[in-house]
Amino acid sequence: MKLWGGRFNKETAKILEQFNGSIDFDKRMYEEDIVGSIAHSKMLAKQDIIKKEEQIKIEDGLLQVLEEIKSEKFIFDLKDEDIHMAIEKRLIEIVGEVGGKLHTARSRNDQVALDIRMYLKKESKVIEELLVELLEGLVEIAKKNKEVIMPGYTHMQRAQPILFSHHMMAYYEMFKRDLERLKDSYKRLDVMPLGAGALAGTTYNIDRHFVAKELDFSEVTKNSLDTVSDRDFIIELNFIISMISMHMSRLAEEVIMWSTSEFSFINLDDAYSTGSSIMPQKKNPDIAELIRGKTGRIFGNLMGILTVMKGLPMAYNKDTQEDKEGVFDSIDTIKISLVIFKEMLVTMKVNKKNMVKKIENGFINATDVADYLAKKKLPFREAHRIVGELVVYCEVNKKRLSELTLKEFKKFNGLFEEDINKKISIEECVNERKSYGGTSIESVKVQIDQANIFLNNNK
Repeated sequence: MKLWGGRFNKETAKILEQFNGSIDFDKRMYEEDIVGSIAHSKMLAKQDIIKKEEQIKIEDGLLQVLEEIKSEKFIFDLKDEDIHMAIEKRLIEIVGEVGGKLHTARSRNDQVALDIRMYLKKESKVIEELLVELLEGLVEIAKKNKEVIMPGYTHMQRAQPILFSHHMMAYYEMFKRDLERLKDSYKRLDVMPLGAGALAGTTYNIDRHFVAKELDFSEVTKNSLDTVSDRDFIIELNFIISMISMHMSRLAEEVIMWSTSEFSFINLDDAYSTGSSIMPQKKNPDIAELIRGKTGRIFGNLMGILTVMKGLPMAYNKDTQEDKEGVFDSIDTIKISLVIFKEMLVTMKVNKKNMVKKIENGFINATDVADYLAKKKLPFREAHRIVGELVVYCEVNKKRLSELTLKEFKKFNGLFEEDINKKISIEECVNERKSYGGTSIESVKVQIDQANIFLNNNK
């Protein structure tokens, strides 16, 4: 009979057990469930709700269950519905009727909330560490390629020259925000829910703050109805993982483009590439493509839990059993993605010469010609018009701006002087952008130094 079966005259249908059960996926929280139950039993004994010797017996039994699961001797049965019922049932088999006292002053509703919070706290810290490692990798790539110049793009059109290190540090900033979001969300995870009961609290004289201290929670939840119905912390973690994944997908897209023969900006290491079953010449960026593809799945998990929660009345509803599979999948996916993505990036080779070749065409220094005139007090809009006409002239005459003579420049405006070609050289275009956060070597060095300070403080 089920542990809750006293009110029923029939066994549940087998198909209901299959439909209703969550043990196949929530069994990964076995350690959290046992540790939480031990803390609960200690509180019950402290408050004289159960006897001390009963608590010791319960704790010993729970530790035996823990060992059985870790050594793979524990048999998971769909009839047990979930990990909580499975552990309690086995506990009663081991210690006898006293094991039934463990569930005093708690409900599966607040027990589930406790387990998932404990589990997500642990996994959140793992993702934090992996994000720090990715940030370190990006900074290392930037350091190694500090002076490499590449075309910067807007609208997928060559726009202005930038440093490759500046481009890498842009992604550093994205992932740094993700890390900050993750750290901030932890305080909303770090709230102890046990003691809320099914929805209304309990008539027993419990000490919730004792349990919170035992389980290393910073505070306890303040409203029992909210406690058992709240899944905001799961939605928030799903959202943060989605943001991380979106940022990875953006960089993955660029890696895919850069590795094509059309760009040839980078070469991916053989260890982090794959081949074709039919075309022997192929070297495919499958890691980057999978990162890009898995982002859709992660987004789906976020939309799934948002949709589950949008119409639920207070307090607990069985719908919220659907909160776990999605976030578990997103956690598993983002962890392996962060590891392999970082390795793919730090092992790639940067093709400096090919980047420079792409800069030579496309009038990438046109803005600098306009700035040259504007610095001589010509209104920028007038300078912009003149340079537009210069570009048309160059296109007709199949020349680059850097190939024009001073005489040709002066045809368009008399403010041009001998220094124009030096001022619009690619190196000058890059290194004159010394504004805070700009792409000059000097500015990027500041970004890297600041990143190193941040990372040293977050290890």
